[in-house]
Amino acid sequence: MSLPGRIAYQLYHRPVGAVRNCLRHGGPFVMRATERGRGEMEAAAATLAPLSLPAAPDDCVLHLMTGRRFWYQTAFCLHTFARHAGVAVRAEIYDDGSLDEQHRAWLQRLGLPVVFHESATLRARLDRLLPADRYPVLHERWLNYPNIRKLIDVHLGSRGWKLVIDSDLLFFRRPDVLLSWLAAPDRPLHAVDCAESYGYSRPLLEKLAGALIPPLVNVGLCGLRSDSLDWDELERWCAELHAKENTSYYLEQALAAMLVAREAGGCIVAPKGDYVTLPRPSEITAPTAVMHHYVDTAKRGYFQEAWRHALTHSL
Repeated sequence: MSLPGRIAYQLYHRPVGAVRNCLRHGGPFVMRATERGRGEMEAAAATLAPLSLPAAPDDCVLHLMTGRRFWYQTAFCLHTFARHAGVAVRAEIYDDGSLDEQHRAWLQRLGLPVVFHESATLRARLDRLLPADRYPVLHERWLNYPNIRKLIDVHLGSRGWKLVIDSDLLFFRRPDVLLSWLAAPDRPLHAVDCAESYGYSRPLLEKLAGALIPPLVNVGLCGLRSDSLDWDELERWCAELHAKENTSYYLEQALAAMLVAREAGGCIVAPKGDYVTLPRPSEITAPTAVMHHYVDTAKRGYFQEAWRHALTHSL
C-alpha cells in the first residue's frame, strides 16, 4: 500500500469501519453489555457442574480447536452437546498455542473424556509431513491463518472420518443427525450457512475443484475423511487462490466446499431449521432448534442471554 493509501486508511477508512461495526452490533452501550455477558459466561464456564453420563460409543468423538480466548465457549459447546446427547461424548481438543493448565483443568472437570493435542506436537507434525520447502503456502497459512488448523491439525497424518465443530455452538435438543453420522459415517457432513461466504469467486473455485460448488456450505460442522485429503492438491489450490484473488478469512470454508463438491455420493447436510447459523433474536430468546451457531451479529444474543438459556433448557 502506498504512503497516501496508508494515511487514508488510518485517518478515514479504519475509524469509519470501526464506527460502522459498532453500529452493526448495537452501538457502544449494547457492546458494553455484550462484553459484560461474555465475561459472565467465561466465569460460569469455570463452575459448570461435572456431567455424570454413560460412556459414549468409541466412535462418538468431537474435534475442536481452542485456546485461551475461546476455552469457555468450548466448555459450553461440549457441555450442552453431551447433556442433550445423553452420553459422555469424547473430545479431541487441538491447542492453538495459548491453553494453560488452568484452562485444561476447567475443560477436564466437565466429566467428559478429553484428549489434548499440544501445539508444539502439532507444529512438529506440520514440519515433518508438510515441510515448508514443499508446501510453502499451507505452511504459511498454518502460521498466520488459525482457521486452517481445523483442517490440517485434525486430518494431517490421520485416517478415518472426523467431525470438527466450532466452539461457538450451543445445543438445546438431542443432535440426532450428528449422532447418526458419527455412528456410521459414509460421506461428508456440513452445516448450512446464513449467506454464502467462500471469499473467492465461484468460477475460480469450480475451475480448481472440477465440479459445481454447492451453495451455503458452513464449516461450523464439518465431517471429512482424513485419508481422502490430498495435501499436494490442497497446496496447489491455496497457491492459485492466493495468486488469483489474494487471501481470505473464508479460505478454510472455500476449501471444504471444494472438497465436498467432488463427492459423487453427495453429503449429509445438517437441516438448517434445526442446525441454525446466525439465529434470529426471537430464536435466541426462545430456542426451538437443535443447535445455534452464533456468528456475526448473533454474538450479542450469545453472550447476553443464550448461554444462560442453555444452562436451564429442558432436556
